[in-house]
Amino acid sequence: MTVPESVSMPQGQGDSARIVTEMAGKARRAQRELAAMTSAARASALCEAARALRQARDAVLDANRQDVADARSQGLSDALLDRLAIDETRLEAIASAVEQVAALPDPLGTVIDASERPNGLRLSRVRVPIGTIGIIYESRPNVTADAAALCVRSGNAALLRGGSEAARTNRAILAAFQGGLAAGGVPAEAVQLIPTQDRAAVSAMLAAAGLIDMIIPRGGRGLVERVQADARVPVLAHLDGVCHTFVHADADPEMARAIAVNAKLRRPGICGAMETLLIDSGFARAADLVGALIDGGCELRGDGRAQALDPRIGRAHEGDWDTEYLDAVLSVAIVDGIEPALAHIAAHSSGHTDAIVTADEAAAERFLAEVDSAIVMHNASSQFADGGEFGLGAEIGIATGRLHARGPVALEGLTTYKWLVRGNGQARP
Repeated sequence: MTVPESVSMPQGQGDSARIVTEMAGKARRAQRELAAMTSAARASALCEAARALRQARDAVLDANRQDVADARSQGLSDALLDRLAIDETRLEAIASAVEQVAALPDPLGTVIDASERPNGLRLSRVRVPIGTIGIIYESRPNVTADAAALCVRSGNAALLRGGSEAARTNRAILAAFQGGLAAGGVPAEAVQLIPTQDRAAVSAMLAAAGLIDMIIPRGGRGLVERVQADARVPVLAHLDGVCHTFVHADADPEMARAIAVNAKLRRPGICGAMETLLIDSGFARAADLVGALIDGGCELRGDGRAQALDPRIGRAHEGDWDTEYLDAVLSVAIVDGIEPALAHIAAHSSGHTDAIVTADEAAAERFLAEVDSAIVMHNASSQFADGGEFGLGAEIGIATGRLHARGPVALEGLTTYKWLVRGNGQARP
């Protein structure tokens, strides 16, 4: 889409509006250059960016130590500190993820379908970049590199606005990444980080119709709802992960225990962590299951029947069923079969990831068919809700809506298509 570089911004947003306007204009110019590059050139530039991230190890880790120290002094929970923290192992994983994106098949130019009309016109739909994408995110500094890599590989420019708690880390990662891109021949303006933490910058991004082609919010419900309510730019929503696991009456007890403990406690602070456990009243080992979670360090809040399983289970209040704890806290309810389990999930799921544990194939197939979430699982931990685990490389988020892209959003989700029409002189009568 061609638009003027000088699209005006709403009045009253001051310096933030000016900053976003100027950065978006540069991004659009860089995106045109990026999209014209060969697939091999974009992949090579990403490998240079990964190399630069490794070389900047000391600067990134030092910046992250300062961010974590500030966050701890401000009372952030252990789960949120875990999302924020980077060590050498995680930094290597970030760099490796960039290389994995570089190695993925290039979606650009892929022919989705083709046909020939009776009049001889030959039509095809091919994948093209969306353009300039704004990503607004919280806590996780790895998103800076993941989002940048995915946008570059798919020919899009990225305007990033990270959370204040990770500001130093984001700047260090982005500086290294831009240096690597420049070494690989990609204009540094193809990936930019909004330099201010002023909330007015978010408002300016949401109002930048004609400069930013799509906004992707990645964070808590408050952020996503604000973006959806205020945006004048199309939004690819990543809502919170109120994820359920339903342990059916015919579940294998050891499997159910292993899946539930992993789904909740492997990393409680990620969006694919289980937040509600539904246990069929016909499941014979329910007390053992909740006991394993409590012994693993999880606080359980349950309905009356769940509380009867173990005196250590606290009382769940109505709001618990709709809460993404992002911590070692779990809601537990006893249900009388698959019908009330499906009803509970329909009422309280955020549409992210929901799972059933059962040996009954008919029950599993019904669950897979009737649960309307982006990811629905059978006999697997919800913590597999991840682009890398799906073979997509790094992801920019888990889209919980129903339009354009759904589930892990990787390269294909960052493209649109255009029609190519080839004729030999046809004129419409």
